[in-house]
Order: sequence, then structure tokens, then C-alpha cells
Amino acid sequence: MKCPFCGQDNTRVVDSRPIEENEAIRRRRLCDSCGMRFTTFEKVETIPLIVIKKDRNREEYDRQKLEKGILRACYKRPISAQQINDAVNEIEVKIFAREEHEIESSIIGEIVMEYMKDLDPVAYVRFASVYREFKDVNTFMEELKKFLN
Repeated sequence: MKCPFCGQDNTRVVDSRPIEENEAIRRRRLCDSCGMRFTTFEKVETIPLIVIKKDRNREEYDRQKLEKGILRACYKRPISAQQINDAVNEIEVKIFAREEHEIESSIIGEIVMEYMKDLDPVAYVRFASVYREFKDVNTFMEELKKFLN
């Protein structure tokens, strides 16, 4: 690894630690030339995932969109930032475990809905109301009945 300070490539690892629940490795390195220390991160490279939207347009998967949707549903609920981060991580694992290059947004929505059911009932209904595009009170009540059963 090339030193970011002096440009020499004679660096060595002095400490390695797993981070993000063993999904990545943080390495502390020391440059033998200038003596400076720096940090690098190692993570498995994944194949870009393409999401097929309802209108059949395709776009690259964006973790932030998933986080934003879950955050919106969990607004003012007793759910910690760590719980939300864990939820996003677990949902991503399910999505990427399918080992597909393309996935329909409806499949992602269903995976999120399953996870939200267990996370918080109010957040689940909030997410469902946006995801399922409730048109009136009756469709809202039908979803609520499914949840209660």
C-alpha cells in the first residue's frame, strides 16, 4: 500500500480489526520510510445491483434511499439509530443474498415490509401506506386487518 504522505510503497500493517459486524476490516498501517501512520479499510466488493422501478425504469441500488424510507416510517417512534442501521443491514443482506443482477422494487418493498412488522407496528403501517399507495381508508383498514391477524 502506497503511503499517502510520502508516496513510498513500503508500508506495513500494525493493527487489524473487524468492523461493521465483521463485514469490513480496518487496518492501521505504518510507513517504513517516513514513519507516518494511516488507516485503510477493506470491504468485499459487490456487483452493482439494478432496481427495476414500477414504471419499468432501471436505476442503481441506493442504500440511502432504503435508509430514508425506513427513517421516515420510524419518525418519532421509540426506535434507535442503531436499530434502524441494523434493519437496513439485514434487509441488504436479504436483497444481495438473492444473487441477482436486477431486482424489482416491489420485491425490496416486500422484504422491508416483513422486517418492519417485527420492528414497530406504527412504523410498519406508515411504510405500508406509502409503499402500497393507499387510496382511501378502506385499503388502509384492509392492511391493518392483515397486520392484526
